[in-house]
Amino acid sequence: MNKKIVLAGGTGFIGTYFAGRFAAQGYEVKIISRRPGHIAWSDLAGIKEALEGAELLLNLAGKSVDCRYHSRNKEAIRTSRTETTRLLGELLLTCGNPPPLWLNSSTATIYRHAEDRPMTEEHGEIGTGFSVDVALAWEGAFFSFSLPKTRQAALRIAIVLGKDGGVMRPFRNLVAFGLGGALGPGKQMFSWVHIEDVYRIVMYIKDHQELEGVFNCAAPHPIPNREFMHQLRRAMNKRIGLPSPSWLLEAGAVIIRTETELILKSRWVIPERLQRHGFVFRYNRIEDALQDICT
Repeated sequence: MNKKIVLAGGTGFIGTYFAGRFAAQGYEVKIISRRPGHIAWSDLAGIKEALEGAELLLNLAGKSVDCRYHSRNKEAIRTSRTETTRLLGELLLTCGNPPPLWLNSSTATIYRHAEDRPMTEEHGEIGTGFSVDVALAWEGAFFSFSLPKTRQAALRIAIVLGKDGGVMRPFRNLVAFGLGGALGPGKQMFSWVHIEDVYRIVMYIKDHQELEGVFNCAAPHPIPNREFMHQLRRAMNKRIGLPSPSWLLEAGAVIIRTETELILKSRWVIPERLQRHGFVFRYNRIEDALQDICT
């Protein structure tokens, strides 16, 4: 029998990378998506069939937060996470041979704006506001299920860096056009993780059956935004980078239909549980990550 992994929401930046890595390891990858050519969210029988006998369910589903937070988008951001999570949990309960591990995406944005100290799973302080409310509802839907045959872990993922897509495209564009200086005050902490390390975290949790609960998926050395932009200019061989004050970012966000929270919130997140359990990051430092991504 072929090894099988189910990716829910597997057509985005992270999901596409994971699908390729899983396939390279010999897995049959079943993708649940609203896009044609995959298992539709409305195909409950097809989803259940995919789940039966799978080694892992990884749920990455959710509308992109790179949009304006008006009421319609807010509702779509929330429901695209909570309702898909509930649907998967309900179908897992009906499986005779469910996957032994269900990993559900969450977000490091669940913690408060932090410039004073790092946030760990045990001692981190939950923030306030729309994005935090979504994260809490997302994790609440996930952990509302008690699955006797399936281990559960929520991944509080920091900003994911990789070559093909994600946040690196707009950041690299800023640097290319000479605007790669500090964004806003520049002192806000930038918690990041290389996409390959996110994949390795998934496989590590899969292989260590004692691991469950909440995990911060962030590299162990977050840096201020000013330092991140400096390192990105170095990696791209750009000496000059004009800073972008907060008022300019606010105006630009309206024009390109996004929110400045993605840039200005200080995320200072440490992967304490992963490191305590022995996980070793391949990309510890931003210099190493950007060298890989920008070459």
